[in-house]
This record gives sequence, C-alpha cells and structure tokens, in this order.
Amino acid sequence: MKIVVIGGTGLIGSKLVTKLNQHGHEAVAASPKSGVNAVTGEGLAAALAGADVVVDVANAPSWEPAAVLDFFQRSSTNLIAAEAAAAVNHHVALSIVGTERSPDNGYFRAKLAQETIIKSSSVPYSIVRATQFFEFLGAIADTAVVEGKIVVPSALFQPIAAEDVADRLAEVAMGRPLNGTIDIAGPEKAPFNEFIARRLKASGDARPVVGDPKAPYYGAPIDDTSLNPLGEARLGKTSLATWLARL
Repeated sequence: MKIVVIGGTGLIGSKLVTKLNQHGHEAVAASPKSGVNAVTGEGLAAALAGADVVVDVANAPSWEPAAVLDFFQRSSTNLIAAEAAAAVNHHVALSIVGTERSPDNGYFRAKLAQETIIKSSSVPYSIVRATQFFEFLGAIADTAVVEGKIVVPSALFQPIAAEDVADRLAEVAMGRPLNGTIDIAGPEKAPFNEFIARRLKASGDARPVVGDPKAPYYGAPIDDTSLNPLGEARLGKTSLATWLARL
C-alpha cells in the first residue's frame, strides 16, 4: 500500500515511515520540508495521489490556544477534503488520551476539535489516542521550575515510548479502519513526579522534584483520571527503565 505520513519527518512520523517501509509498504513522509503543507493545502493533492492510507501525526508549531486550534482545524479540514478527492481508504490520526477530560488545556481542546472533524467526514478513519511520551519528560520538567525546584503534579501518569507509539500506529495503518478510537499507553502507572524524578536522575540532574496535587499540567489542573486510559488500552512494551538505559 501507499501510505502517506503527514508530519513524517518528526519524532513519531520518522519512526513510523521506517517501520512501514520495513513491512513492505510505500511509506511517504510528507511535511513542509517536502513541500506539503496541510494548513495551507499546498502540495496535498500531489502527495495523496494514489495513496491508500494517510496517517496524520503532525504537530502544531505554536501551542498558543488560538493558534493551535486554528492549526488542527485547518489542517484536518484540508486533509479530509484532499483524501476524499483522492479516494483514500483510511485516515489515521494520532491524538491524546483524555482530550475530553481537560477542557482548560488549549492543546487538548484543539485535538478534540480535530477528532470531531475526522469523525464527521466521509473517509473511513481510526483515531489513536496516546499518553505523553517518555521523550518529553525532560522538557516538562524544564517548564515546571519554581525557586530551583521542579514542581509537578502528583496525579497518576502512564507515559509511553515514542517507539511503541509508532509500532501501534503502524499496526492500525496496515489494518482495516476502526471507525472509532483506541487508547495506547505505557506499561507502568505511577505518580507524575516519580516519572520526572527518574528521568532527571538518569541524566544527572540533581534538581529536587516535588509532587504537588495542585500543580498544573501545561496550565491546567489534573487528577488521576486526566491523562490515563479509563478503559481498555493497548500497552507499549518499553518500560521507563529500559528507555532510560538507552540515553
């Protein structure tokens, strides 16, 4: 099959393209770097010609609430229209676990808007909602510095390795459309601050990590249900210890 990966040069997209090619498919990485811009529509028709499946893993360049909402609404609307015109058989989108449970988080609201556009289209689809990636734990810590300490939520957290996200996306892309949503998460669940502390310790960062039940996650309050699957989920194979050992 010809599978076009929108955002195919990023963290998840580049891994996904490699995996799909290894399975014998014609995986094409599409991004502004290759002249394909889903927000403006530039290059979409040519990129999607002959495509069987489109996987959207693109990320917004700005997380400012209005900008990120505009990004996902425009890109998803343009993608769906181009896919319908090209007779694409399957639209796969990467989203976030808990999008509907964090209304104060602008990025989550934008992803929920993206999901709504996908579900209302005529193109068969699959939405894969993932928890946060191990790869971003360090960056999260850097945004939570308070008087020399890392102050983060103490709510339960179940992050996943990017490699495992790409594996699950590949499985879904190579299968039949679900016309529904699945959740994927890491194999371990623990307080948010414990994951952050382990990540910093592994990199030799001595800053103390404090778990605060009132600390926000990207500006929004969270609890034990906010960022984790509440029902059945497909779990990744990579533990945090295994991932940290590769640093």
